[in-house]
Amino acid sequence: MTPTYAVSRVRLVRRVRAGLRRRHAPEEGQIGVLALGLFVLTTLLVLGTVDVTAAQLARMRLLDTADSAALDAADSLDESSAYQNGVLDRLALTDQSVSSAAAAHLARTPRPPGITSWSLVPDTGAEGGDTAVVTLQGTATLPMTGWVLDSLGSSVTITVTSRARAPLG
Repeated sequence: MTPTYAVSRVRLVRRVRAGLRRRHAPEEGQIGVLALGLFVLTTLLVLGTVDVTAAQLARMRLLDTADSAALDAADSLDESSAYQNGVLDRLALTDQSVSSAAAAHLARTPRPPGITSWSLVPDTGAEGGDTAVVTLQGTATLPMTGWVLDSLGSSVTITVTSRARAPLG
């Protein structure tokens, strides 16, 4: 009788162990789902950081271009005003002279990387008769999620304003 008792005892132990394994079976693989979720979250954060950095770099490049256009426009003399009133302690600027000088500057300046298009905003002109104000609007390209915005028919538009003055003294 001992061999039957020993065999049935071994079977009983195996059944108990199998039952314990079955109770814990639904929790198996939960760490995999957690790891996948953390990977997706980390990937989204990295992609977002890259795109925000690209947009900031595009903004800085657009601002550099607006600064140089404003400096060029601040040197543009409104000839009719200068001939009528003379040149005093500052250059006489008009909206038209500032806009045309800024547009000419943009026409000869190559577009920086990350900017697909740019244009002068109608706010571009003279402020107070001696300050050139150039407002530039551009469309930026995002390297990671730009295709999503393109498929939605949207884009990232950046508007910057720069002021420059050219005193004669």
